[in-house]
Amino acid sequence: MSERIIDLRSDTVTLPTGAMYQAMLSAPLGDDVYGDDPTVNRLEEVGAKMVGKEAGLFVPSGTMGNLLGVMANTNPGEQAVLDSQSHIYYYEAGGLSRIAGLLAWPVATEKGWPAPEVLAAADRGENIHFPRISLLCLENTHNRAGGAVISEEQTKASCDHAHARGWRVHLDGARLFHAAVALGLDIARLTAPVDTVMFCLSKGLAAPVGSLLAGDGETIAKARRYRKLLGGGMRQAGILAAAGLVALEEMTERLAADHLLARQLAGLLAALPGAKAPPPETNIVMFHLPEGIDEKDYLTMLAKSGLLCNSFGPGVLRFVTHYHLSQADIEEAAAICSSLLESFGCETSTKGKDNNFNLKPGQKGSPTV
Repeated sequence: MSERIIDLRSDTVTLPTGAMYQAMLSAPLGDDVYGDDPTVNRLEEVGAKMVGKEAGLFVPSGTMGNLLGVMANTNPGEQAVLDSQSHIYYYEAGGLSRIAGLLAWPVATEKGWPAPEVLAAADRGENIHFPRISLLCLENTHNRAGGAVISEEQTKASCDHAHARGWRVHLDGARLFHAAVALGLDIARLTAPVDTVMFCLSKGLAAPVGSLLAGDGETIAKARRYRKLLGGGMRQAGILAAAGLVALEEMTERLAADHLLARQLAGLLAALPGAKAPPPETNIVMFHLPEGIDEKDYLTMLAKSGLLCNSFGPGVLRFVTHYHLSQADIEEAAAICSSLLESFGCETSTKGKDNNFNLKPGQKGSPTV
């Protein structure tokens, strides 16, 4: 194992900033289960206001926030429509069914967006044989679609279709600030049509722990009760909420730098013969290995060389850029990938290719390769 580690597994691996540590040391505290932790209360107010909602709820994780959003919007025995590759369906341990008591109705989408025509095809209407659809779940950005962004117009179209049929809409916005920065929009424009939204403070924003669920007051009051049911009451949680406040105040706009690093990495990886790395929309790079290379073997060799990432299916690796990475790290990561491909017998010389690192943070497009 290399002594130096470049960690591209996720943007959850970041450590708190100096300002976060200071805020955690000095945060006024109370018992949040009784509602008297002033720092938690402020975080919930600030976060809800940012996404244009009436109330917020601080929770330990995005998975809990999504589950609470689902539970507060539905009744057991109903049905939720969601993308078949969505985080709620794919990665959250079946909580949708086991705890919320819903039947998942997964649909195939283009880059994670359930367009109105897709939703119309999934709707079997009122029939005593079928569970009633009561919820649509969206995800922005979409993890398994490579950090793909759902636009303001797409969000509204899906929500309008759902609301016209009496469905509620929950948005898994774990990386929603990435979407807002990529689109150059105020985040509230992406959340305006949805009933509830969850967004993470520990993905990209560098807070150590926590997410927020936001919505109307009545729905969040229900979610607060369910949070207690699930064991999510954290008492003097202001220690964590203080870091979350710094994340919202200081870390959202800098996400453009992460997007730039992701485009640079994708450009370098795409230049490797036989490999593919589509230009990313945000901070997630999907690296498709040359045919015949086992991603598990390759992943093990990367780790031994000091580069960490995740497998994302046969022949595909996922790299996620974040606050702790520099351009030098990105160049070294690409060099490690190139060197290991050579060990598999791939010719990886990129001599004469122009890897353009002159894009400015926030500029759209990918490096020229």
